[in-house]
Amino acid sequence: MSPAEPGRGDGATTLTRVTGHTRRTKIVATIGPASANPATVSALIEAGMDGARLNLSHGTQDDHARTAQLVRDAEAAAGRPISLIADLQGPKLRVGDLDHEVELEDGGSVVIAGEDAAQDGDIPVSPAVLGSVLQPGNDVLIDDGMVRLRVDRVERGRARCDVVVGGTVAAHKGVNVPGIPLPIPSLTRKDLDDLDAALEFGVDFVALSFVRSASDVTALRTLIEARGSHAWVIAKIEKAEAVAALDAILGEAHGVMVARGDLGVEIGAAEVPLLQKRIIHHALERSKPVITATQMLESMIHSPEPTRAEASDIANAILDGTSAIMLSGETAIGEHPVEAVAVMDRIALAVEPHLGYRHETPQASDQPTIDQAMSNAACDVAEALSASAILVPTFTGRTASAVARLRPQRAILALTHNMDSLRHLALEWGVTPLEITETTDVEDLWTRSIAAARDSGFVSSGERIVITAGTAVNLPGGTNVIKVDLA
Repeated sequence: MSPAEPGRGDGATTLTRVTGHTRRTKIVATIGPASANPATVSALIEAGMDGARLNLSHGTQDDHARTAQLVRDAEAAAGRPISLIADLQGPKLRVGDLDHEVELEDGGSVVIAGEDAAQDGDIPVSPAVLGSVLQPGNDVLIDDGMVRLRVDRVERGRARCDVVVGGTVAAHKGVNVPGIPLPIPSLTRKDLDDLDAALEFGVDFVALSFVRSASDVTALRTLIEARGSHAWVIAKIEKAEAVAALDAILGEAHGVMVARGDLGVEIGAAEVPLLQKRIIHHALERSKPVITATQMLESMIHSPEPTRAEASDIANAILDGTSAIMLSGETAIGEHPVEAVAVMDRIALAVEPHLGYRHETPQASDQPTIDQAMSNAACDVAEALSASAILVPTFTGRTASAVARLRPQRAILALTHNMDSLRHLALEWGVTPLEITETTDVEDLWTRSIAAARDSGFVSSGERIVITAGTAVNLPGGTNVIKVDLA
């Protein structure tokens, strides 16, 4: 059996072992220099990691290929599916190469320029398009806004700027120009090369940075499908244009990420909390998983304990309804990666009992899909009967996501023979993906699903369960039955 495909064909025996926690909000951890070793990756999974993120803005393709294999090996040993996410750099402006760090003082001045126009003493920025779009009065933010410049005048692609907030400028730090559209394609040449590599080593999700419109997502989906991959697309919401086009983007993306770092720089930190709630709400309405990211446990890069504010931040994201919470530098370069995941796990376990069931009765005027209508009814039946679990035999995982969007109090067990769906559902709130062997008979499908649920330890023999599935087995979108049974 290939390490990249643990459990395929082994029924419900390999990927269904219960790890002991019942947390329902999923945890994504970025794997980087501090954690890219077998012992740490295994410890992260044991602590509760459900998804591993590869930040393709840093490191080499060979580095990420080795890390992906580490995750697959640890996944096989842990006995549960782990989502592997490739996060593309996107059309990010960055400081170019510098001989040394540059110290800027408040009230001083500096010239920034595209790399092709930069002269000695300038701060070069790539791609070179920056010099052609800046106008006097524009703000230029470096390193997530730690350094703030204001353009005084622009000549031949070089912009002389006043230093509003000084600080240290290092090579390759991010550059933001809030409110200025950039004539840069959503997928750069680097992104296309990285995408080919990521699909080659079998990622389950591709996160698209700096999405501006639904067409950006469509273009990436087309490329992924053309390469024969089943990877899903996560649209990162981090620009004002993406916020304005949120519903259209949700229509094309398989999921979204509230990327609070660049979003805060682009629109201002004060606007982020309410936007976070809005994005999560819209994603839930669309039955799309949503990840909340950036600075969730920033202090734990160096400290073994979080601040009270960080604990509250995580708790509020969970209460907002986020599907997953994500760690970045905390696990990629931090000194306490495993402890950071464990802290997230503890906070989620403390908060989740206070989440309410999102009871919804769709009206005909809402034009609900069959999946949505059936999932609403299945959740209502399960809640009314205090069922032990809702079983969702599924091919694509869509019905399980439709059930999860209601945040029922019952365990959600998604049963499938499709390895892609198992790993996609590893990031869906409240869903425990369980592998079963393939069948074409609906009665056999229900029998196998119940057996897998019992074997998993989530239900005991004789407990009441609710099953929602389709009588046309392995047909996507065919959910048409709700069945009450005993395990």
